[in-house]
Amino acid sequence: MTTDAVADPMPPAATHAAPIATPGSNRLQRLMEIRVGIIPLPIYLLLLGLIAAFSFMGKISGEVTVMIAVLVVGGFTCAEIGRRIPVLNAIGGSSLLTIFLPSFLVAHQLLPAPLVQQVTTFTKATNFIYLFITAVVVGSILSMNRQVLLQGFVKIFVPLTAGSVAALGVGGVIGWICGLGFWRSILYVVIPVMAGGVGEGAIPLSVGYAEALGLDQGAMIGQILPLVFFGNLVAIICCGALNSLGKSRPDLTGNGQLQPDNGGMAEDAQHRAYSSVTNIDVATAAAGGITGIAIYVFGTLIYRLVGLPAPVAMLFLVVAVKLFRAVPASIEEGARVVFRFFVIAVTYPLLFSTAVALTPWHELVAAFHPANLITIVATVVTLTATGFYVGRCMKMYPIESAIVNACHSGLGGTGDVMILTAAERMELMPFAQVATRIGGAITVTLAIIAMAHFKVL
Repeated sequence: MTTDAVADPMPPAATHAAPIATPGSNRLQRLMEIRVGIIPLPIYLLLLGLIAAFSFMGKISGEVTVMIAVLVVGGFTCAEIGRRIPVLNAIGGSSLLTIFLPSFLVAHQLLPAPLVQQVTTFTKATNFIYLFITAVVVGSILSMNRQVLLQGFVKIFVPLTAGSVAALGVGGVIGWICGLGFWRSILYVVIPVMAGGVGEGAIPLSVGYAEALGLDQGAMIGQILPLVFFGNLVAIICCGALNSLGKSRPDLTGNGQLQPDNGGMAEDAQHRAYSSVTNIDVATAAAGGITGIAIYVFGTLIYRLVGLPAPVAMLFLVVAVKLFRAVPASIEEGARVVFRFFVIAVTYPLLFSTAVALTPWHELVAAFHPANLITIVATVVTLTATGFYVGRCMKMYPIESAIVNACHSGLGGTGDVMILTAAERMELMPFAQVATRIGGAITVTLAIIAMAHFKVL
């Protein structure tokens, strides 16, 4: 029952003299080798029973140990179900179900209220999405070849820019055909989809629009927000389909590597990034993890001083660390091990907590107006397809280039996690952050200027 998207093959067991075991203990050991995600089956059933008992008694605790148990069980349960649904599993079913099933259950009061309350409080209080992004961004960048890293960051802006322009044109035309109007489609549908999420996209966009038009900001955000959620859903489906394409056409993908490297160094680095084998000790892995946290905290200081979002500042800082060889290879390896741990063990629990606490089902459903749906699908597909073909022309791996472009229509950092989970390419997180954060900021700025000039209602 192992969830393939996140679990690595188990290493061979060490050869040693085994203690004499009873038939009952042998059966238990065999059951322990069956897993739901990362959880041995007997442990899974025990935790499931305990969580259910405490929830229905109204005694579920919000302490971190209990919350880890709840999120791990919830996340890997949804992922396992999604992996086993035909057709859906070909388009990222594990991530789709982990994102939207809990949201549906919360909206229809099918999860115990005490559990929902504690998960929501824990998720909002800890904001551990940023810990996840820190581990993934720092670990993936430090695992890269320096030359490939620099070339990738320079080249990715070409398919990203081309895709954004093409998506604006196609989305505007399709919206006009559907009766929304050309400029209204661009400003009220296409731009919100590419704005970079909620906190750094939809909210500043709604404030800018409301000020330009003299309208209520609350009503404006209510109009924009559902479109952002649906755009993220379309991007998840597109990237799940791209992942399936990559499995049938391996010549089109670098399996998380953005571009080929003729010298073979990038390929070696990529194998190292995916590997679960390491010869470093626990202290060095911990040193790699705290190095990433220090870089993020430094990014928060930059945010306080100049207003650059902390994840973006962190991105620039860790690239500088890599380019200037500021940390030794052992620390880089430690950061890689932490990165692999978060990808394997934390991705689905994080998606589950986000779905319960931060993904409003009714707002997603509110976007299901036919004209909006068609326009959003056309926008995201154009953005993704342009990334595929332009990336191919620039000798990048087209599937990876398309996935990064699709992240431009993601729901901020959370959306990047969702999209890259469906694509099974978490190594692209640094480039996804460029598409979401920087691309979104540019999009929002230009859109507010355009709205102030044209005042489209």
